[in-house]
Amino acid sequence: MRLLIVEDERRLAVSLARGLRAEGFAVDVAHDGRDGLHLAGEVPYDLIILDINLPGMNGYHLCEALRRSGNDVPVLMLTAKDGEYDEAEGLDSGADDYLTKPFSYMVLLARIRALLRRAGQSASPVVRVGNLIIDRSARKVRLGEDEVRLSTKQFSVLEQLALSAGNVVSKVEIMEHVWDFSYDGDPNIVEVYVSGLRRKLGAGVIETVRGAGYRVITDA
Repeated sequence: MRLLIVEDERRLAVSLARGLRAEGFAVDVAHDGRDGLHLAGEVPYDLIILDINLPGMNGYHLCEALRRSGNDVPVLMLTAKDGEYDEAEGLDSGADDYLTKPFSYMVLLARIRALLRRAGQSASPVVRVGNLIIDRSARKVRLGEDEVRLSTKQFSVLEQLALSAGNVVSKVEIMEHVWDFSYDGDPNIVEVYVSGLRRKLGAGVIETVRGAGYRVITDA
């Protein structure tokens, strides 16, 4: 999953991004409301973590602009404010959830996962494709009776493929959800991770569709 953090407190933004990347998310960061709105319009994010007090454009206006444009990406608002009025204004602007600073990182993570589930990314945290079982909450993979240990990036690539099981997923789509803007290496890195997955899962689980991308075989 690819997330956008729009937060002008740079130390907090860097800390959140580091923690969320360790959890397997691809994370982009903006420190200005207008920059955040631009990124949100250019990239298909799975969730936005949005501060209210931002330079350029505050979080309320940014969220309202997203909703007016038809962008229904889940938005989790962060703010140092508290009180029913501020929470109501945040939710009325189109936010899906609200968290007051200071907050527990574990609570933030739980809220993120809940919003992603609610957005209908998957009806269940467990994705089954043939005898391949992917537990997105526990971040574990089983092939038949055997648990398969994957690296964080391998898990994220497999997750994107499994969510579209039977359909072709392009390299670009995988890159958009698994890598963030900080990555400036070879886009063929996707092939490296798919190759690693085949070694661990077997050659028949992921099919290459020449010129289009990859597909998880539903009867694997």
